[in-house]
Amino acid sequence: MLPVFDPQDSSCKTPFGAVPCGTTVTFTLRDETYYACELLVRREFSGMDEAVPLPPAEGGFSGVYTAPEAPELCWYGFRFTRDDGSTVCLGKNGWCGQDALTRWQLTVYEDTPTPAWFGEGVTYQIFPDRFRRISVPEPEGMVGHRWVHPCWDDQPVFLPEENGQITNRDFFGGSLAGITEKLDYLQSLSVSTIYLNPIFEAGSNHRYNTADYLAIDPMLGTEEDFRTLCREAHDRGIRIILDGVFNHTGSNSRYFNADGFYPEPGAAQSKDSPYFPWYSFHPWPTEYDAWWGIHTLPAVNEDAPDYRRFIISDEDSVVRRWLRCGADGWRLDVADELPDDFIAAIRTAITQEKPDGYLLGEVWEDGSNKIAYSRRRRYLLGQETHGLMNYPFRTALLAWLGGGDAADFRRGMETIRENYPPAAFYGAMNFLGTHDTARILTLLGAEDIPADKPERAAYRLSPAEQARGQRRLRLAGMLLYSFPGSPTLYYGDEAGMQGFEDPLNRGTYPWGQEDASLLAFFRQVGKLRQTRPSLRRGDPLPVRAGRRAGHRAPLRRRAHRYGTECRGRDAAPDAGMGQPPMPRRRHRPAVSGAGRKALSDPAAAGRCDLTVNDPFPAYVSRET
Repeated sequence: MLPVFDPQDSSCKTPFGAVPCGTTVTFTLRDETYYACELLVRREFSGMDEAVPLPPAEGGFSGVYTAPEAPELCWYGFRFTRDDGSTVCLGKNGWCGQDALTRWQLTVYEDTPTPAWFGEGVTYQIFPDRFRRISVPEPEGMVGHRWVHPCWDDQPVFLPEENGQITNRDFFGGSLAGITEKLDYLQSLSVSTIYLNPIFEAGSNHRYNTADYLAIDPMLGTEEDFRTLCREAHDRGIRIILDGVFNHTGSNSRYFNADGFYPEPGAAQSKDSPYFPWYSFHPWPTEYDAWWGIHTLPAVNEDAPDYRRFIISDEDSVVRRWLRCGADGWRLDVADELPDDFIAAIRTAITQEKPDGYLLGEVWEDGSNKIAYSRRRRYLLGQETHGLMNYPFRTALLAWLGGGDAADFRRGMETIRENYPPAAFYGAMNFLGTHDTARILTLLGAEDIPADKPERAAYRLSPAEQARGQRRLRLAGMLLYSFPGSPTLYYGDEAGMQGFEDPLNRGTYPWGQEDASLLAFFRQVGKLRQTRPSLRRGDPLPVRAGRRAGHRAPLRRRAHRYGTECRGRDAAPDAGMGQPPMPRRRHRPAVSGAGRKALSDPAAAGRCDLTVNDPFPAYVSRET
């Protein structure tokens, strides 16, 4: 029996999902036992409540609702009236009284231009210190009391220093010139976008404690090295996205200057410093707002006019300057902690400097309805980010690989597709791992996760665990590369790198020691996505592909009218290792016969000897 209403069913609601401002939306309900029906709408930002009558229609009720002319989050349900005048409501939680109604979401967005190049391409994330070293640098005279590993294959330092702090001051000496040297390698992976973790001068190896926004970290190279990287990348059809860390600086930055490294006085040294209004002291100079209370990361007041001018609006602001040097967009670190108008101003600056520039936000949840610091956020309503990091995709995929029901994955992804504007859904950054998560091969292969960090640091997958992880990674990779949005590789995942949480997930790229089979697989799926329009911009259609319980079979793809079906399942524990280190404030491939043969080749794609109890969360993609 069909439900009375299903928001993802076109016979109940059209158009599907989020709608531009002013769009007429048709609602149809399959129930004719009641006297009357009303659509109940609550507008999030205006605080307005509406009751829209839905006239009787064949088999129930049907009517239209005109979406607001301004961006909104609309929350809706239905109220039915019986012949005797009594009422009952219908919402996500089923039949209930109006006071208990849980409403569905209707995202109403401003339809502004969104560059398609990011979502259609393949992204490669690089932690610059650990990707490619050309020579061992000399850290003397650089901010941060650094030291350099002489051996590229050393393990990153993971134990606290004598003061109990982890300062991340061990470097390996990866450089921008090293990345430029490996552009042909990235091109072989069909990479079209490089996302760089911070590259500006900073005292730590992760560089999220910015010391100077206007200078490339000297260990990475010079501004000319950055310009060369951008120029050489563009010649290969590869764009560059920079990491914008604008919520906080480093305590040893030239702006705060707690250590007195820079000659001019910073906010920690003088109230007369031009940077003093950037920070909030309680009292000056020893107590101040800091990101998550970490004293080496003093928080910036983004509402300070001079700070806004410096970062965004000045003619030679940070955002504008580096776009002119060759960058093609920005990723906003901890977007939850940046004011909405601050993000909107960054997007405006990007559009003015580079009309096809891209603004990506770091958000760990469904970004269409996120509440951060007691405020509903507006990331995807048309004036702020173009797209977001798709952590919900990773979370849902790992849950399914960990033994969950494939139907939960499908429901989760259909909810994201329903809530996000289409451009944001197709422009999301999809990934299996980042610098904030454990290595995906380790997660998918490890049988038991050691309790203490020294044991996790020493842990390496056994041959059996590695084989299991590889099978599961190929399965996850196939879904990653066939899902709407940009499939993103964290450097070295394609080479079989291992490691648990930070900094164990930030080892050096194993040049000359790569896992050849995994590397071949990711080159193959990258090429497949590059050559098939349906994988880049096809319409996703959920498909239920069943298989009897307990049947063991290799992952396989079957030709479909509009694409392919993919079946299979595996199980692997995540054990919470993919969660953020601290709380933060289906399109299926349409492949040719040759492509199907390649993907079914055990030498190329691997045999996924999987126990299948649930249908694979399959999507079919129409060729465009």
